[in-house]
Amino acid sequence: MWKKWQLFHATDFQSLMYPCFTFCNILGIFPYRINALTFETTRKRCILTTVITCVFCLFTLIMLYGIDISGTIKYDDTPITIERNCYFIYGLFIAVVTYIMKDPRMHLLQNIMEISFILSPNSYRKLSRLIHAKDIFGFSYLIGHIMFYYFILDFGNTDKILIAYILLIGFQMDMLYMNCVCILKACFKEINDNLTNFRMLIVNDEPHLLRKIYHEQKNPFLLMKLKTMKTQHLTISDTVQMLNTIFGLQLLGTIVITFAEFTFCLYFYIIFLWQINVNYDYTFQIMLLKMSLAYQFVKIVWMGWTCDAGKDEAVMVGITVHEILNDTIDKQIKNELQQFSLQVLHRENIFSAKGLILDATLLVAIVSNVTTYLLILIQFLITK
Repeated sequence: MWKKWQLFHATDFQSLMYPCFTFCNILGIFPYRINALTFETTRKRCILTTVITCVFCLFTLIMLYGIDISGTIKYDDTPITIERNCYFIYGLFIAVVTYIMKDPRMHLLQNIMEISFILSPNSYRKLSRLIHAKDIFGFSYLIGHIMFYYFILDFGNTDKILIAYILLIGFQMDMLYMNCVCILKACFKEINDNLTNFRMLIVNDEPHLLRKIYHEQKNPFLLMKLKTMKTQHLTISDTVQMLNTIFGLQLLGTIVITFAEFTFCLYFYIIFLWQINVNYDYTFQIMLLKMSLAYQFVKIVWMGWTCDAGKDEAVMVGITVHEILNDTIDKQIKNELQQFSLQVLHRENIFSAKGLILDATLLVAIVSNVTTYLLILIQFLITK
């Protein structure tokens, strides 16, 4: 695999996803291997994943017990205690969901790999520039953020290790989801490009459709090509629904923790700024909060943009089919296009998390809510 894989120059699904799969394997959340273009689980990797998940959940439950029940773990004030509860519960939730969904996720990756065969080498190269840069630089930034967090904040070692692992597994599962969305978006675009070429062929050859020889030789070829694209669209649409089902709970947890982190980071940021005015030095803490805000903002914006772009490409398929339908006069092709159009109308290819649509409106909602909290906090500090 190392001989085939080159940075920013992917040639197939394996080389495209290699950095993401490698990081997931390091964290113990990737109990699969690819054998002759087939995903399969191995006993050793399943045992490793089970052990890591159980150990992580055990220590997380011990931390929650010490914070909320026994009182052996205490923080400086109530907001930090609430923030730690939110993060540990989120980590426990993500770890359990990731482990339970490991088999359905394997089937999803298998389907996406088979679908991605329709992509051209140029499409793989374009995707690799985005996906490799996002995975590698994002993971590196998060490692630097964790190291800075480890040396600046005065928490216990168990607390720091658990928070670091929660950050990493949350990031990797979000990146895996975004990579799948990017590949499906590219597949929709490939179908759009093929439909556009099909339309040009129809328009240019329309005067010859009245010729009997042409109709007998050329028309079956066009129908076969159109049926192939219709089958590919149906397969991609089924995979989109599978993706929404498997990653729905995880995305819901990501959105909730992102909103919570925005709220807590802004609160601590304002408190530190206010305390600096009374001769307290919180320079490094403020820098850490800025890094956290930047990470959460960039990740949620990128996720919303990717899902919105994928939805737009899926919508374009229906528009292109209707344009071809208006241009053709052949009855057989027209009937096939009408069936294709009905298929597109019945398959609403949107990326969602348990009913919550992931697109640009989600970003607007998060920004407006965070702004409201910020104004409330500023007013509170002013009156205080």
